[in-house]
Amino acid sequence: MKLKIIPNADLERETSADANSNLWKSLGDDPAFEIRFSPVRKKLVVIHVVATDGPIDPKFYVNRGRGFREKDTISLPEGHHFVITANIGSVGSICALRADPASFPTTFQFAAKAFSSEKSAERYISGILGMDARTRRIDLGRLPQYWMKLPKLRLGKRPANLTVQYADASYRLASELAATPVLATAGTWLSIVVPVYNAPARYLDDLVKSFEAQGEKGTELILSDDGSTSPETLGWYETQQLPDNVRFVLNERNGGIAAATNSGLSHAQGQWIAFLDHDDVIAPHAFKLIRHTLEQNPEANFLYTDELVVDDALKPTGIMLKPAYDSVLLTGVNYINHFSIYRHSRLRELGYLRTGYDGSQDYDLLLRYLEGIPEDSILHLPYPAYWWRRNGRTYSRTFMDAATTNARRALTERFERQQQVIAVESALTKTLHRVVFEVPSEWPKISIIIPSKDNFDLISRVLGDLFEKTDYQNFEVLVVDNGSTDQSVLDLYDHYRRSEPRFSASITPEAFNFSRSINRGLNAATGEHYLILNNDVEVIEPDWLKEMASCLAYDKTGIVGAKLLFSNDKMQHAGVVIGFGGLAGHWYMNKPKEFGGPMNRLHVRNTMTCVTGAAMLISGDCLRKIGLFDEENFAVAYNDVDYCLRAHKAGFRIVWTPFACLYHHESLSRGSDKSGERRKRFEQEKQNLRRLHATQSFIDRALNPAYSRDKSEPRIVIPKQLRIPSMP
Repeated sequence: MKLKIIPNADLERETSADANSNLWKSLGDDPAFEIRFSPVRKKLVVIHVVATDGPIDPKFYVNRGRGFREKDTISLPEGHHFVITANIGSVGSICALRADPASFPTTFQFAAKAFSSEKSAERYISGILGMDARTRRIDLGRLPQYWMKLPKLRLGKRPANLTVQYADASYRLASELAATPVLATAGTWLSIVVPVYNAPARYLDDLVKSFEAQGEKGTELILSDDGSTSPETLGWYETQQLPDNVRFVLNERNGGIAAATNSGLSHAQGQWIAFLDHDDVIAPHAFKLIRHTLEQNPEANFLYTDELVVDDALKPTGIMLKPAYDSVLLTGVNYINHFSIYRHSRLRELGYLRTGYDGSQDYDLLLRYLEGIPEDSILHLPYPAYWWRRNGRTYSRTFMDAATTNARRALTERFERQQQVIAVESALTKTLHRVVFEVPSEWPKISIIIPSKDNFDLISRVLGDLFEKTDYQNFEVLVVDNGSTDQSVLDLYDHYRRSEPRFSASITPEAFNFSRSINRGLNAATGEHYLILNNDVEVIEPDWLKEMASCLAYDKTGIVGAKLLFSNDKMQHAGVVIGFGGLAGHWYMNKPKEFGGPMNRLHVRNTMTCVTGAAMLISGDCLRKIGLFDEENFAVAYNDVDYCLRAHKAGFRIVWTPFACLYHHESLSRGSDKSGERRKRFEQEKQNLRRLHATQSFIDRALNPAYSRDKSEPRIVIPKQLRIPSMP
């Protein structure tokens, strides 16, 4: 069997290459190969990708029986050399795999071969590895072989995908929304300022038409030209006969985006300001929804919306469904972006945009604008009010590097204004950010509390990892044992008592009650902060505890959680979402460890409502205010959820970080909760969680309301009503 490799329109063979060459050129930001194979085929596919320019960021779409979906992608970290293997089975009705070698214009070599046996595949791979030892090897594992529902042949127009259905339903609901009485937004309430440079006439036509279609009074569109030289753009200005609320500001000199935007702002009369790019479009009924939200929330200081991603012909290709405001997430990625609505009065106080931050001038403005504003006055409107045209020509690789540098300078200055000294490094995605806080002269003492009983292999490993593989020194370990009888474990305790003054172990024979064990440890602890740690955790990198402690530098932070992996390197914990299954659950469980999630959120720190107690750092301030764990209602399950919710309601921030990564061999020490008395107790604790915290109706700010809450991997749900945010 020979694989058939089908390139899409964003790919062409390099001009210097012959028809049989593996050298390809990406023309846009969505180059893709569809790798096709027959129903009866060789079971192993090996893909070899080599960057010939700068590093690339390959992504693979795995058909899990429902076609190629964004949720089924596997994104790889940037690199130059990759060998990817996949077991497609020797027979099946799924006959394709999609490979996206990069998300930007570049050149690379791409080859795919099929093998009937592991031995022949390994021989081929060994040859590749022998040529370049830097090659990164990735195994996609066993892929699904059969459709969940066999695709049908259709005549005529194909049904819209879920993104289109979601957008269409949102716009229909908005069209049915009754007009809002005008109070807070009387007069000219909104100015849209658009910097323009050499824009194609059709882009400007699309933008102006989308503005005029809004039909809301009190709005104006200001096109601020940055010294365009294109005859097409200049000719467009000359031929337009536009209404009074669409105006041009024609600047003679090209001064850059910030200067052109500021020039447009000087002519703006609106109470509120929004910024658009010249190639983008305002979605149907956007102004109506924005105005309605501002009327409902007259004390709001800032508003942002979701975005529909479209191609050059305005065909939807994706959607950006954002969470509620998260200042921690914003330090890692500018997830807010467009459509953002600013108070004009505050923009004047700030002096508008600053020059010298090309490519990140909007991020710099956002950081300065939001600084000091009460977080409850920052509203997220979950409505795709903005169409972001991604056509592959917006950014070059060089421009992205400069934009990233400028973003990190803006971020550094933001913390300096708060008297915090930081550095900024690359996150798990190179262009995203990791804030590195100043190393303290002395790290605070952390009391590490480990509930345990017997199981020598687990307790010996975690203790060895703490004392030998962790580079944090100022800690104590308190093992709270509920009745070990294994002599090897008792001898291990004696060994550490003699050799390690930071160690203690107390044994109290009793039925397992996780909360009671934690409370025993907390009452005996002498540290400034407290780490709850399961005995089935394994250290990967030595700096994990320093990373967790560093996250307490974010304002109001009371709890920090880590990224946890199963032993097979699949995701076990990337935060807990309240409301999943009517209770609470881990999101994106069992995804590959490199999985970035929506907007690559899982590659940076996030504020969550809850993190798991398997590795939970609690600040001293948080413990003193919240108190101990609930032994009566949550002896074994949901005690971490209850504690996080109590902290959340008291105003403490809960941070999850991907930069502290550990293995969690979950529940190996105590077994399953699915039978006998354990099941009865588990069901009672679920009932207690619903009774005390109403989790069945809880709206978790970390998750966009458009996502489902029925399983670990959220899916888009077609809306039946609009969700208008409101201030407390």
